[in-house]
Amino acid sequence: MAENDNDVLKRYLVDSIAAERSFESQLRSFAGEGDDAEVQALFSRHAEETRLQQARLAERLEQLGGSTSAAKEFLAQFLSHAPAAAKVTHIEEEKVVQNLLIAYAVESSECALYESLATVANALGDITTEKLARTIQQEEIKTAEAIWHFLPSRSKIAFNMLTAGEVDPAVVTRAVEDRLV
Repeated sequence: MAENDNDVLKRYLVDSIAAERSFESQLRSFAGEGDDAEVQALFSRHAEETRLQQARLAERLEQLGGSTSAAKEFLAQFLSHAPAAAKVTHIEEEKVVQNLLIAYAVESSECALYESLATVANALGDITTEKLARTIQQEEIKTAEAIWHFLPSRSKIAFNMLTAGEVDPAVVTRAVEDRLV
């Protein structure tokens, strides 16, 4: 059954809201894991930014006559985290790296999601929604870059913690006996 233009756009907005809702929860969880205050702060800041993105998207959806009560969870599940069970046996430093990897993958997926939303909005001549999608896309790019910044050093810290006898003096890390468990 064919949808009208407005219905397609509203569905894309609903999917975007659902994805952001799922990722906000995941980011708040990541912000409470590990003992890396800088990475936790990044996740916490982006969780709040994600909440605000949801609100902006919901406001636009309502302006178009839609409702968030119909939010689908397909994209939310697709963009959601890897199973937590995969991290059970890892040390805290590895969990931080895995959270960074998951977050980077989700941010990249969200960039693609907003490219799609912006393209559809443009095709419909909806400049307001296109501008909103492009703005959020730029926020996601900036966050992905911030996450990427942490990957090399946190990977090296995790490696150093796993190979305590092979610590690279160029990387500041805690001694195994001083590490918070």
